[in-house]
Amino acid sequence: MKQIINGKTYNTQTATRLYHVSASGCTVSDFQWWQETLYKTAKGAYFLHCEGGAMSQYSESFDGGGRTGGGKLAALTRDEAIEWAERRQIDPDQLPEDLRPEEA
Repeated sequence: MKQIINGKTYNTQTATRLYHVSASGCTVSDFQWWQETLYKTAKGAYFLHCEGGAMSQYSESFDGGGRTGGGKLAALTRDEAIEWAERRQIDPDQLPEDLRPEEA
């Protein structure tokens, strides 16, 4: 997926995939299914590729008032990427060195 965000191009095909999470117990055919993948571009920018089913937070409405699955890219700062990892309860040792928060 490729998208322009704030005047810059983000591309899942050319960026490095860092971490992936998805709804546990769901398959792609489930309406509540979702997944998020954290990427880093060659220039050091972070972004998420998010997608999900018709009853997920990534659903999209269509003509006639229904919902369908959808997807998007979202640009993140380093701090936002760390916050995302914290929300998803990712082990810091599984993150690249530059995304590991300092120890308390």
